[in-house]
Amino acid sequence: MEARPGSSAALFASLGQLRKSWIKGGWSWDSRYSCVASSFNVEMEAEARAVVIAYLPHEWTSKSIAGAPAQAREIAETTGGVRPDQRLYTMDQLGRLVAYGLWWPWGDEITISLRIGLGGYVGEPDLARLKETFGALD
Repeated sequence: MEARPGSSAALFASLGQLRKSWIKGGWSWDSRYSCVASSFNVEMEAEARAVVIAYLPHEWTSKSIAGAPAQAREIAETTGGVRPDQRLYTMDQLGRLVAYGLWWPWGDEITISLRIGLGGYVGEPDLARLKETFGALD
């Protein structure tokens, strides 16, 4: 059965496709931000960004976040803001949820982390489904 457009099932189906398209394996659970996380070498940056933009097409930087929709600004606030070298990626809101990505270079010029999380009206079952979708371990 195909997921109804605008449903949380459609959101998780899209996130499942992001996982399948991801440049490397292994996602872990980041309990600090209630997100799944994957780290990769900067040499894979262009390929990684192409995957992220395919599924989370709205990109926000430290300069553009002020003009972002309220929900993107709220996500930025609750995750510590968007620093000059960081990016926040979002998809259009599907029902009560919105998926986002936090693109965080480590500052060592070697490693970048991508965290995928949920905004909106998020419940524990949604977080469990996020973990399941990415095969993330606690």
